[in-house]
Amino acid sequence: MSLERLRNSNHPKSGSTTKVEPIRDLAAIAEIKKKLSCRPRDLCLFTLGINTAYRANELLSIRVGQVAHLRAGDVLSLKQSKNGRYRTITLNGVAVQAIQTWLGHHPKTEEGAPLFWSQRTRKSLSVSPFINMVKGWCAEAGLKGNYGSHTLRKTWGYHQLRGNTKTPPHLVLPLLMEAYGHARQQQTLEYLCIQSDEVASLFMQVEL
Repeated sequence: MSLERLRNSNHPKSGSTTKVEPIRDLAAIAEIKKKLSCRPRDLCLFTLGINTAYRANELLSIRVGQVAHLRAGDVLSLKQSKNGRYRTITLNGVAVQAIQTWLGHHPKTEEGAPLFWSQRTRKSLSVSPFINMVKGWCAEAGLKGNYGSHTLRKTWGYHQLRGNTKTPPHLVLPLLMEAYGHARQQQTLEYLCIQSDEVASLFMQVEL
């Protein structure tokens, strides 16, 4: 698929809005990871994206020295682009493994080098090509819908809410609100493109 088609695929018509979606299908996530297995930089970017609540430009700001020494359970703090405050997350084992695998192939391992190095610009990847990469990964996995810069962080939250069996259910949504910096539970549900259980059940109660 050409870059131009990726830029325009599923683009909303003038005057309408289309929410960027999470990747809901675990099989699609596994398929994307499989396709990226020979591209350690892209696999690292995808894996970090779906295992953290970081925005695209926050992920792309990471320097080698910030993560080279980290192990599972260690924390990573990045300055948020939206408000200038720092967002701290705890890295899981999958994220750390992806980082270490990519660092084993990284062309520049100096502490100040961008983690997500662009061979074309010799600088950090920027958000625009990142968006096209996400669209391309989703298209290659056969996904239909609107995907973009927020897809990966939405994917993390979606599967925390739908598949987290270790945290008490009544705590997951408030914790996601805190992670995303949202003021209301409904804001988090709308962000994740999730209909509340109460609204879902309402639609099923009366058939006209």
